[in-house]
Amino acid sequence: MDNDLIREMFDSLGDITIKKMFGGKGIYHKGVILALEVDGEIMLKADAETAPAFSEAGATQWVYEGKARSKPVSMPYWSIPDEAIDDPEELTRWVRLAWEAALRAKK
Repeated sequence: MDNDLIREMFDSLGDITIKKMFGGKGIYHKGVILALEVDGEIMLKADAETAPAFSEAGATQWVYEGKARSKPVSMPYWSIPDEAIDDPEELTRWVRLAWEAALRAKK
């Protein structure tokens, strides 16, 4: 995904930093990671407090096949709910939830 498009998606937070990682990109605000770009899809950080909202909105959790494990590994990142893709106000709400989860994780 193009970095300018990513910056536009996270514009409500202000300045973000995008770094290459794991074949994708890490998206940071104030030095704290709050999202990933994986295979062209943005995955927002969630935690025990916000993951239920992502699930209820139809978002999917990022899961990958672990190399050293025989079962899938669930990560604390979720897809953007469909209703937020074309609605800037709704997208802002989900980005804010990701930022709040990222701050809680940092503590």
